[in-house]
Amino acid sequence: MKIEQKLWKKTKGWSSVGESGGIGENAQLVIIFAATEILKEKEFLQKTKEMYPGAHLFGCSTSGEICGDRVFDDTLVATAIYFEKTEIMGAQIPLDNISSSTEAGATLARSIRHEGLRHVFVLSDGLNINGSELVAGLTQNLPDDVTITGGLAGNADRFEETYVFWDDIPSQKRLAILGLYGKNLKVGYGSMGGWDPFGPERLITKSKENILYELDGQSALELYKRYLGEHANGLPATGLLFPLSIRTRSGELGIVRTILSVQETEQSMTFAGDIPEGAYARFMKANFERLIDGAQGAAKRSREAGGGGSPDLAILISCVGRKLVLKQRVEEEVEATRDVFGNRSVLTGFYSYGEISPFAPGERCALHNQTMTITTFTET
Repeated sequence: MKIEQKLWKKTKGWSSVGESGGIGENAQLVIIFAATEILKEKEFLQKTKEMYPGAHLFGCSTSGEICGDRVFDDTLVATAIYFEKTEIMGAQIPLDNISSSTEAGATLARSIRHEGLRHVFVLSDGLNINGSELVAGLTQNLPDDVTITGGLAGNADRFEETYVFWDDIPSQKRLAILGLYGKNLKVGYGSMGGWDPFGPERLITKSKENILYELDGQSALELYKRYLGEHANGLPATGLLFPLSIRTRSGELGIVRTILSVQETEQSMTFAGDIPEGAYARFMKANFERLIDGAQGAAKRSREAGGGGSPDLAILISCVGRKLVLKQRVEEEVEATRDVFGNRSVLTGFYSYGEISPFAPGERCALHNQTMTITTFTET
């Protein structure tokens, strides 16, 4: 596998990052993560296509771009890849005329060939999808031995519009999938959080899919506002700082959920994934050191799952909520992953509205919020 990266900044234009692989027209894939406003300008993708004429272009809008061990805003990061022993196939689908997020996942899974499939990497609209149902649709319609990772596109902290694409103009309400084929590809993955619980655990007494109405028989929105105090005035964006941890069974590891929107008239909150009625919820808050430790833990898990060596490529997907909490310290969580992988590995990624991955090898794939989720690739 040969990889090279290019970065576009408003102040400097295009520049190469690290050592240039010189792969040019030999690249089969360019992964692009960029700010929303940049993706809306067609000239940037056209220029990328000129640099890599034989490559598929695959990417999404972000809430921040990761390139190497740096975090950027309002840039475009292009990671061009030449696979020596791995075949790829991709597709995209619109969400229009699809009845549910489960159906969307099923349609996406069926859009690529399954024979010889090793791993799929998914990029999804970040606002008009139930990520839990999307994952269910994917897992139910892919072979059992195929692993799934990916993330939900971002739009800074504005929650207004997100864009996804595979070989097309970036568009809203879009899903895209990358399939990777062959026995010579080692894939690692890991996902960890680092948030601390506070307050009592509460029973979810009224909910529907990803919409929460009541906790312990009380208005969930009013209860949530009381916990947030002055931060409640900034909802839904400030909800990124105080997610919910959901568990459905005793002893189960909680899944963290982030608010996407609030409805004052219905006194409800809409989350990025399912909020099952009868499950238990607990409020969470940030712990700086644990967030950084969580990122390092995700890197260690993904490295071990990928065979133990430094991977060729690591794709980091971290939640925008972590970025808002860490602020000027945000690069520390990326640097923590670099400490695990070493300088040999190429790092790219983005800040998202949701992360898709198993917590660790052997566990089921799920939608996560507020985690650092890492996927690694190495050719042998």
